[in-house]
Amino acid sequence: MEGEGDAGGAGEEAGAVDDPVRVPRRTTRRLTAAGPSPHVLVLTTYDTDADITRAIEAGATGYLLKAERPEELFAAIHAAAQGRRTALSAPVAGRVMAQMRQPRPTLTDRERDILAQLAQGLGNRSIAKALFISEATVKTHLGRIYDKRGVDTRAGAVAVAKEQRLLP
Repeated sequence: MEGEGDAGGAGEEAGAVDDPVRVPRRTTRRLTAAGPSPHVLVLTTYDTDADITRAIEAGATGYLLKAERPEELFAAIHAAAQGRRTALSAPVAGRVMAQMRQPRPTLTDRERDILAQLAQGLGNRSIAKALFISEATVKTHLGRIYDKRGVDTRAGAVAVAKEQRLLP
């Protein structure tokens, strides 16, 4: 993979994943699941809460913004490659801290029901029929689920729900 290489003689590999929108978090998971685990840094221009959370939950060692000064990038890459520390750009660290201070909203019973139906691969019409609600109500609940879980797709909602053990 481009961006992988020897991490300064430390005997470990460092992986750089450029742009979490184009390279999904499963790449980070795949890299971190390979033994011995490489240190994956996300280098991007995206600093939304959802992007940051997805990368970190997938196992990224750090999340750096391309706007960082070159010396900061090099220092963070070397430190992470040697396993010394997690690397976060200052604005990203601030967002992560703010997120951690706020409890994540819980899903309602109905939202969990809809999530369970999503996990079975059902579409809005089928979910509405199974739960005796309108398609518009399903869409409203989906929007709330996406907001509460920090995702923007059905697949993302199911993946995060499985990660958080909200689904069997």
